Amino acid sequence: MHDDRRLVEDRLGRVLTERIVPAIYPESVPLRASIWVAPDEPVSVAEGLAAPRTPVETGDRWGAPWGTSWLTVEGTVPAAWSGRTVEAVIDLGFDETMTGFQCEGLVYRPDGSPVKGLHPRSRWVRVAAPAVGGEQVLLHVEAASNPIIPFFGPIPLGDKATAGVEPRYRLGRMDLAVFDDEVWNLVQDLEALGELMHELPEDSARRYDLVRAIDRALDAVDPLRVGDTAAAVRACLAEALTAPATPSAHTVIAVGHAHIDTAWLWPLRETARKVARTTANMTALLSAEPEFVFAMSQAAQYDFVKRTRPEVYERIVTAVAEGRFVPTGGMWVESDTNMPGSEAMARQFVHGKRFFLDEFGIENEEAWLPDTFGFAAGLPQIIEAAGSKWLLTQKISWSQVNRFPHHTFLWEGIDGTRIFTHFPPVDTYNCALQGSEIAHAARNFRDKGRASMSLAPTGWGDGGGGTTREMIAKAARLRDLEGSPKVRWDKPAGFFARAEAEYQDPPVWVGELYLELHRGTLTSQARTKQGNRRSEHLLREAELWAATAAVREGFAYPYAELDRLWKTVLLHQFHDILPGSSIAWVHREAERTYAEVTAELTAVIEHAQSALGGGRPGPNLCNATPHEWRSVPAGGAAAPAEQGAPCVPAERPGGGFVLDNGLLRAEVDERGLVVSVYDLENRRETLPPGAAANLLQLHPDLPNAWDAWDVDRFYRNRVTDLTDVDFIVAEADTPASTQVRVGRSFGASRVEQAVTLRSGERALVLDTRVQWHETEKFLKLGFPLDIRADRYASETQFGHFYRPTHTNTSWEYAQFEACNHRFVHLAEPGWGVAVATDSTYGHDVNRTVRADGGTTTTLRVSLLRAPRFPDPETDHGDHRFRHVLLPGASIGDAVRAGYRVNLPWRAGGLAEPVAPLFTVADDAVVTSAVKLADDGSGDVVLRVYEAHGGRASTVVTPGFEATGFRVCDLLERPLPEAAVAVAEGAGVRLRLRPFQLVTLRFARAPKS
Repeated sequence: MHDDRRLVEDRLGRVLTERIVPAIYPESVPLRASIWVAPDEPVSVAEGLAAPRTPVETGDRWGAPWGTSWLTVEGTVPAAWSGRTVEAVIDLGFDETMTGFQCEGLVYRPDGSPVKGLHPRSRWVRVAAPAVGGEQVLLHVEAASNPIIPFFGPIPLGDKATAGVEPRYRLGRMDLAVFDDEVWNLVQDLEALGELMHELPEDSARRYDLVRAIDRALDAVDPLRVGDTAAAVRACLAEALTAPATPSAHTVIAVGHAHIDTAWLWPLRETARKVARTTANMTALLSAEPEFVFAMSQAAQYDFVKRTRPEVYERIVTAVAEGRFVPTGGMWVESDTNMPGSEAMARQFVHGKRFFLDEFGIENEEAWLPDTFGFAAGLPQIIEAAGSKWLLTQKISWSQVNRFPHHTFLWEGIDGTRIFTHFPPVDTYNCALQGSEIAHAARNFRDKGRASMSLAPTGWGDGGGGTTREMIAKAARLRDLEGSPKVRWDKPAGFFARAEAEYQDPPVWVGELYLELHRGTLTSQARTKQGNRRSEHLLREAELWAATAAVREGFAYPYAELDRLWKTVLLHQFHDILPGSSIAWVHREAERTYAEVTAELTAVIEHAQSALGGGRPGPNLCNATPHEWRSVPAGGAAAPAEQGAPCVPAERPGGGFVLDNGLLRAEVDERGLVVSVYDLENRRETLPPGAAANLLQLHPDLPNAWDAWDVDRFYRNRVTDLTDVDFIVAEADTPASTQVRVGRSFGASRVEQAVTLRSGERALVLDTRVQWHETEKFLKLGFPLDIRADRYASETQFGHFYRPTHTNTSWEYAQFEACNHRFVHLAEPGWGVAVATDSTYGHDVNRTVRADGGTTTTLRVSLLRAPRFPDPETDHGDHRFRHVLLPGASIGDAVRAGYRVNLPWRAGGLAEPVAPLFTVADDAVVTSAVKLADDGSGDVVLRVYEAHGGRASTVVTPGFEATGFRVCDLLERPLPEAAVAVAEGAGVRLRLRPFQLVTLRFARAPKS
């Protein structure tokens, strides 16, 4: 039997490839073709259609990297083809092995209306069914010559400036052809049964049946007259195709899908065209296939099409209204979820869900993030607060060490919120419904016995064209087929509702969903990450001061401008932009965009503050942090109180300097390293004996694959401590501030560090400026601490998350690089240390036991990497980082320091003090946003969260005449009354559980 099966498989492969598939198009005539090459960036449809053409033929080269060419094909349907189905077959030079990563096209009629996309596995355009003969065919193709970018090594193709102008493709077949539906269906029959046969157990009766049926069918094929014998061949397979599946067979819910990265190996402008081609394809397929359902996530991508291809968008709107083109996910983009800050993660849902509501009247209840590189522990309550309740992801299956134990489960976040989560066992978000994929989904499903269904996102992504008619045919054959899981089409919400009803008591996973891969994305492309962090905090400032000025001074709140800028920042949080894993073009463009965002938001802030200060300068500084700072109220302006005693540097015996402000005494040795940070109040040394902080360490960095994405654990095997000094000087800039500056050189790079101590502050500020010109290196900044802790806290959205400092288990061992936001905190009972950062995310924590019996716990923040793929110049150039070391810090101190280092006072002040719009009585309840309501009503919105990880009861008092308040969701819609907030006097009493976030909406009394 084994040999018979192998013989049949080999025979089937050859007959299909060499005889039957070519017979799908038994007759053809060539089309005439001509071309126009757009001179630079893509042009409008009208311009492309009207441009002059030059004749071209099959085999001609075309398409400089990133170019656009308009191809026109013309022909006449032969009279002899009357009554038959006719298609145009247009091959732009496709390579099926690189579906989604190469040339693509969008076909237009002469009137400019879109037809469908052209892709490696969708090269056809239906002309007539049936034809009458004599039809004139005229089609225009907007063809994009996006280059195939090699997945390894330095690549000049990732930047238009270095990609060159040599054509990348040769035109292939351009024909009018008869489409033989019977032969095409025979191909689908044979492929479905052949793939199933391959997956069945060697000794199963069903496999014997399929071997015999396929063998008989191949005997019935006349290789020279395939079309004439196709019906008879299909009859040989009919019985095998109608045998029903067992009642207990696993059910795969297929959801038509085309995962399109909003930027990756192509720039943002190309994504808009990829989405237009794919959605043109899918809306055409929906009209022809009544059972098919297609789902598309990422509101930004809908917006791309709306703005750039309105003729395609009209078709989307119609298909959505029919209920079969399904907006899913409810986020602006499929963002990274590790690095976006609290408000940014919330606004992903706010702007995504609101777009779908405004455009289509649809509210999503599911988050759709199949490709994101792990999930922060704060995400569940954000999903719930946005009015959603389900999550789909898939990428966790890529983990290197540990296999995730569930496919359907409840995911519990830091505040206790649980989200019903599905992780498709098909292990791909580009499923083609091949027998191997469907069988793998059933075998792999880890919740057998308690659940019976899983989801399969089905279709080619990234410009591959989406779901194909072949996939739909495969689903029809697998609907109820013996030996196979059952396949059904449905919407994501339909799957989740049934899966949740079926699985009444699913297992619970607590904490982050850590991806044991792609850890380098926490560091790659530092400028992109800094642009994101700074933009997030500028948006906070802009909303705060604009709202304050609007309430107090009648300032015109810039609704439209803030909406646009938020969407720009959210767009760049896509999971290949913020993580630093896109081509050079993307990150150079992002850097320019962040500069523009900074300029616009700075202008909003300055105009609002000027309105608050009457346009006159003065001593009152604006405090945008959520805590009082040197007597300046949170969210208000006042003259800051004087600090403590002056700081004066002193010579250190043996070389270096000593900085002392009465709270801390820091010693910087002759190497420019911090060798002591003594907490004078607690009489405690921060650093272990003989250790040095502010230590830069350089590692080789050549991961086994995925350069910009990965760091592999073996990078630690070799390290160079950067201790050579070019210069070391001490400077007392003002009586309140003293610093030691240190210069170093290494490789082709230079670094200058400043160690600063200020009067009245128990914090050592460490500024690092790097001129980085390394390749395949990893730069870390180390802080060894004399502290014994078995866990540490790192900030995440709306709170913090604890990770172990040890590696007892393989799960802990695999988490050797992790994410934090603004701070990391380590503590023993009664005393702790925090490190706050203005822009870095990646870090590692390790501990060792010293000879004296003490424990050294070392925190190292990740500064820079230098991968070659997909951007060979990753991070070359100048960088600046700020870190703050806080000995004796509580978790509350860490929270405050994180905000202060990211929201410093601005130069200049106001003539008059400004009272805050809200006063919060408890430092543990932290303000996340103060703004005017998005609907333009003038209501004031306050979002807060409990930040210390404990219960909190506090009063929020508005600093304006409020006529009432409501507890709202993230979209500022009132929720049912809850005990979390009750009126108390002129304010609101909040009772919060650990890390709980609450949005309050206050109505204002009309001005008289």
